[in-house]
Amino acid sequence: QVQLVESGGGLVQAGGSLRLSCAASGRTFSSYAMGWFRQAPGKEREFVGATRWSSGSTYYADSVKGRFTISRDNAKNTGYLQMNSLKPEDTAVYYCAAHRSNYGGSVYYPFEYAYWGQGTQVTVSS
Repeated sequence: QVQLVESGGGLVQAGGSLRLSCAASGRTFSSYAMGWFRQAPGKEREFVGATRWSSGSTYYADSVKGRFTISRDNAKNTGYLQMNSLKPEDTAVYYCAAHRSNYGGSVYYPFEYAYWGQGTQVTVSS
C-alpha cells in the first residue's frame, strides 16, 4: 500500500511562489514515478509534471515549463513541486500521484497512475 500526503497549498498573489510537498508512506516509493496533476473547477484533470523516482528525470507541461520545478528526496520518500511566477490560471487543486508502472510507460495521463494524494488547493489572486 502507498499513501501520499500533500501539503503546502495556499493563497498567493500573482508572481509569487509556493512549494508543494508529497510525502509517501506505507511502503518504499523508489519503484514508482511521481506525477503532479491539477484540476480547476469545471475542467479536466491536467498533467503538470512528473519525475522518474530513481533517476530524477523530469517532464513538464508546456504551460508550466520554466516556472515549476519538480524534485524529490528519495531518502525521505518525499517529492516537491516548486511553483514560481504563479499566474491566476494556475489556480487549481493540485494532486501528486504514483505511477502504476515500475518500469516505464507514459507519465502524461491520469489513468497511468495508481495512487493519489488527497489534493491541496492553490489559489493565485490578481
